[in-house]
Amino acid sequence: MDNEKMNDFDAVDPDNIITLTDENGVEVEFEIIADYEKDGNKYFAMFPPEDEADENSDIVEYVILKLVTDEESGEEFFVSIDDDDELDDIADYFDDLFSSEIDYD
Repeated sequence: MDNEKMNDFDAVDPDNIITLTDENGVEVEFEIIADYEKDGNKYFAMFPPEDEADENSDIVEYVILKLVTDEESGEEFFVSIDDDDELDDIADYFDDLFSSEIDYD
């Protein structure tokens, strides 16, 4: 999804499932698990579709996308984060958030 527009973000369903359209026109469902706002930007951590998850793995992988607004049309869409420092900073936030929610007992 390499920094391509992922459209069709109108509203999040109560169960946090959204449908995004990738650069190839393929619709993909994601479950939003958290959001974070920093420096005027909004970021979302999402689980990919269930069929892409490895049920035998102890590692939970998620996707981080940034919500941006087209200045001309006002349309909101998601993009991947190309800046490594920005991505590391946001990923650290989500990693800390999720690790604090895990009960290891």
